[in-house]
Amino acid sequence: MQTDNPFLDGMAKFFTDAAGAANSLRSEIDTFVRQRMERLVADMNLVSREEFEAVKAMAAKARTENESLSTRVASLEALVSTLKKES
Repeated sequence: MQTDNPFLDGMAKFFTDAAGAANSLRSEIDTFVRQRMERLVADMNLVSREEFEAVKAMAAKARTENESLSTRVASLEALVSTLKKES
C-alpha cells in the first residue's frame, strides 16, 4: 500500500539531498588531500621512478667495472711483483 504522506516525502527528499551533499563533500576532501599530497611530494624533491632506475643501472655498471678493474690491478700487481723478483 502506498500513501502520499508529505512528511515522509520531505524526509526522503532530505536524506537524498544529504547523501548528495555528503558525496560532494567527500569529492572535495579527496581533491584537497590529493593536491596537498602532490605539493608535499614536490617539496620533498623526490626523484622519479625513471631517474631512480637510470641511477640504479649506472651503479650496477660501475660495480661490474670496479670488480673487473680490481681483478686487472691484482694481476698487474702480481706481474710487477714477479718482475721485481727476477731482477
